[in-house]
Amino acid sequence: MLKPFFDGTLVEAGCDEAGRGCMAGPVTAAAVILKPGTSIAGLNDSKKLTEHKRNILAEIIRAEAMAWAVAMVSPEEIDKINILNASIKAMHKALDMLKVPFALILVDGNRFHPYENLKHHCIIKGDGRYQSIAAASILAKTTRDAYMAVLHQSFPQYDWINNKGYATPKHIIAIDRYGRCPQHRKSFHLHRQLKLDF
Repeated sequence: MLKPFFDGTLVEAGCDEAGRGCMAGPVTAAAVILKPGTSIAGLNDSKKLTEHKRNILAEIIRAEAMAWAVAMVSPEEIDKINILNASIKAMHKALDMLKVPFALILVDGNRFHPYENLKHHCIIKGDGRYQSIAAASILAKTTRDAYMAVLHQSFPQYDWINNKGYATPKHIIAIDRYGRCPQHRKSFHLHRQLKLDF
């Protein structure tokens, strides 16, 4: 069972990202503040849930959370500042958008840049340990997946409706055949492993 909080005396914002390992599309982050005593049935790390379950939980989280926000950083900016910095920037942007004051930030993973003067804790596999991080992981994932489905309409050859920008065989073959589009990350050096000429 996921823990409801890290420090019960502080208002906590959970953060997580989606799309960090993709070849294409933005990296997306969410920040969520859950109400005290909130217990959302089935809440878990987004990677352990089906797409259908994630979409149901995303609606519940938006309705039940004290505050939530989702932000993106574009492929162009990822190429400029690298994917780690872009992921953290997306988290900061999401935190900027929260309408409720908070005193502690819980971050999935092991890297984060300080946000204002607030305390933060990096928690490896935190999306499987804390409710607020799990909720953020679900909002980040569902928002990004929906965005990639929209992009798929303009670039159907890459099969983003199914692979969401990750390095599937069909996606790799499409890049080899059609080249990259503006939504591809130039800093993703897949050709080192697959000898594709990007």
